[in-house]
Amino acid sequence: NMAISQECKRLAEVAFPIAAVGSAVRRREKKFPVPRGHISTLHHWWARRPLGSSRAVLLALLLPDPCDPHCPSTFSVKARQILKGVVNAGPSSEDLQKALLRFIGDFAEWANSTSPVFLQTARQLVGAAHDGSIPLVADPFAGGGAIPLEALRLGCDAFAMDLNPVASLLLNLIIVGIPRGGKEILTQLAKAAGEILNRVKAPFANLYPLDPDGAIPAAYLWARTVRCESPHCGAEIPLIRSFWLARKGSKRVAARYTITRHGPTTPRVNFEVFEPEHDDQVPHGSVRLAKATCLSCGTSLLPPRVRDQLRAQRGGASVLLDDKGNRVGGSMLWTVVTRRSNGGDRQYRAPEPRDYQPVFAAANMLQAMETQPGLSRPIPDEPVSQDGTGSLGGGYRTRKYGITQFGEFFSARQAVASALLCRAIGEIHREGQCPSTISELLALALDKLIDFNCSLSRWRASNEDIGNAFGRQALPMVWDFAETCLTSSAFVSFDRAVDHVSKVVAFVAASVGRSGEAQLGDARESIRLEESVDVYFTDPPYYDAVPYADLSDFFFVWLKRSLPSHPLLRDPFDPSNRLTPKTREITRDEVAHLDGRPKKDASSYEAGMGAAFSEARRITRPDGLGCVVFAHKTTEGWEALLTGLIRGGWTITASWPVATEMSSRLRAKESAALATSVHLVCRPRPDDAPIGDWSQVLRELPRRVGDWMERLQTEGIRGADLVFACIGPALEI
Repeated sequence: NMAISQECKRLAEVAFPIAAVGSAVRRREKKFPVPRGHISTLHHWWARRPLGSSRAVLLALLLPDPCDPHCPSTFSVKARQILKGVVNAGPSSEDLQKALLRFIGDFAEWANSTSPVFLQTARQLVGAAHDGSIPLVADPFAGGGAIPLEALRLGCDAFAMDLNPVASLLLNLIIVGIPRGGKEILTQLAKAAGEILNRVKAPFANLYPLDPDGAIPAAYLWARTVRCESPHCGAEIPLIRSFWLARKGSKRVAARYTITRHGPTTPRVNFEVFEPEHDDQVPHGSVRLAKATCLSCGTSLLPPRVRDQLRAQRGGASVLLDDKGNRVGGSMLWTVVTRRSNGGDRQYRAPEPRDYQPVFAAANMLQAMETQPGLSRPIPDEPVSQDGTGSLGGGYRTRKYGITQFGEFFSARQAVASALLCRAIGEIHREGQCPSTISELLALALDKLIDFNCSLSRWRASNEDIGNAFGRQALPMVWDFAETCLTSSAFVSFDRAVDHVSKVVAFVAASVGRSGEAQLGDARESIRLEESVDVYFTDPPYYDAVPYADLSDFFFVWLKRSLPSHPLLRDPFDPSNRLTPKTREITRDEVAHLDGRPKKDASSYEAGMGAAFSEARRITRPDGLGCVVFAHKTTEGWEALLTGLIRGGWTITASWPVATEMSSRLRAKESAALATSVHLVCRPRPDDAPIGDWSQVLRELPRRVGDWMERLQTEGIRGADLVFACIGPALEI
């Protein structure tokens, strides 16, 4: 039984340190590089909740307001003792409230998130508030797992669910597998990763040979190509955004080109590396906004013709080679990045004919893999059914360039290397050399590698490194791309990806003392709980903002091959579906997709959310509390979410706009995304709740909203974020 009565307001219903929490999140979690060990470095997930804000809001939901007359007197006494040495609390209830808010704001800092003192203090406060019982926190739209993880770190029980198989696998590891396995996982993971690398060592040596002078290729910079359609030219046009290779500090390195003509033959483009003294010595890129410019004759190739030519090459990521391994078309190598065995600066050289020989070997290996009898195709052949033509233009924007299957996002060598690692992970698991948790972590490491080693990975001259494909919540076409040398540790190789995963394992194992429960399922109907949830805290889909299911297919198709027959890697409602579930996904999506899925309008989203929130009310105790996170720049999105929430039987009692995003990010500039995430605190609405008069509401509305806007402006909330943050107080009335 809970010590907090139903009449007692929780701290989150009265006050919250908006500015302190927002500042803590933006200062560390939302800046590059993300802290090592942060769960976002385990695997890519879109629009995930920051740990700091999740932890802070959850703690405020779990604690009573000391100023409330129904607050248990025992809590106030214990809380003062618990806070000693961390935050000073004066004698009055107001002093204790301020001390708790100060502690919550400080605890949102990443540096304090693993502090034994802060963790112990937070857990003791939760224990004091709930009279020693363990509260249950449920999140049925758990996604990347921030909320259930923080629930476990605060000493609560956690239930997490998601319809998406990729998210479900992540959740199962974060709140079940790693907490149960503990730090012993690190030794097992290192041993298994070493075995994987031993199994691929020989083929990788052929795919990534050293230079004759001993230099180690670290990355290969490729450009898709099209043909100039001028009748007097016909030269290949390498599609290169920028010829800069390094613009880091005082280092300036770039590529330039020359054109060779031998009689009536087609002009050829050749590259060389140089150190420019002035920026204007560096050639302009050959492609901008899908319009290509011939480097030989200056003729422009308009976007429709660029699309048509790349469509004929099925995206143009792979090289076309003759039977001797000589390049005859397709993507063109324009620079090789190298380094010495003892490390040091990146070096750059022009490509040579020998650089195509390992690519030729990869093409032959790929052909042999695809023709082996009795094996499922090692390279993903599942169709890309989402084409990025939705209201926000999210998802995949590459189908119009001929990429119709997921395997076509990779060049031959990238695909073969990934397939070899997939096969090795599956082999050591079947041979019993590692438990399922270890093979799952290895599969996630491979996914991280795939994110940085596909034909949508860009070379970044400002950092001299490779960016991942998912720099945003969509996959646009990339004209020139960087391929990682997987035997070099200069960029994201498999062993470095495993190291990132290991840091997350260490973080979770050190700060979580209990395991939770994760479930693959639909939030509307399959939660295995019955009026037992103390806090329902979730971050549901934001109307039409992110096509989670479609985007996650990019990783799902490889996870299935790394972990064949895994119970979570499936559509639980349609065994014939080779990709992630989409029919049941709660979203507004009125695009005609190629897989024939039904369109979903605003009323569909409304009804789905209503059913999900109704199920949430069923599993939540009458004296429990809820919190729903939402951020959208359209009134339609808010209306649909709030209608679902009210239909589901909830009453909003408070709202807090927490600035969890950087307003300067590309996503915020071009779409319906807010810099703040509005946290709507709510309670189950009693069946006999009194009904007010509309005239009373109209009288109260200007005063309450006016006071709220004035307060939020002092907290630094501006613009659209300020407008939508006022929805909560309005609905409270």
